[in-house]
Amino acid sequence: MEIEAKVTSLHLIAGIAAAYISFILSTGSLSGIGKNDALAVLAALIILYITGQISERIFGKEEVGGIKGWLWSGIVPFFFVWIMVWTIFLNM
Repeated sequence: MEIEAKVTSLHLIAGIAAAYISFILSTGSLSGIGKNDALAVLAALIILYITGQISERIFGKEEVGGIKGWLWSGIVPFFFVWIMVWTIFLNM
C-alpha cells in the first residue's frame, strides 16, 4: 500500500475512536465530568495531533509529506469521519 493510503487509514481509525470518546464526553456518560462539548472537541484535536506524530514516526517525516501531505492524507479524512461518526452516535 502507498504511504498516503496507510496514513489515511490510520487517521480514519483514530477518527472513529475520537468520535466515540467525544460522544462519551459530550453526553456526560462519565461521572464527574458532566456534559462538555468543548472538552469533546479538545479531546479529538489532541487525538488528531497524536495520530499525526505517530504517523510521522512510523512512516518518516519526508514520506508523509510534511504539513501539506498530512493535511490531505490525515486531517481531512479524520475530520470528516470524526464528525460523521460522532453525529451518528449522538442520534442513536
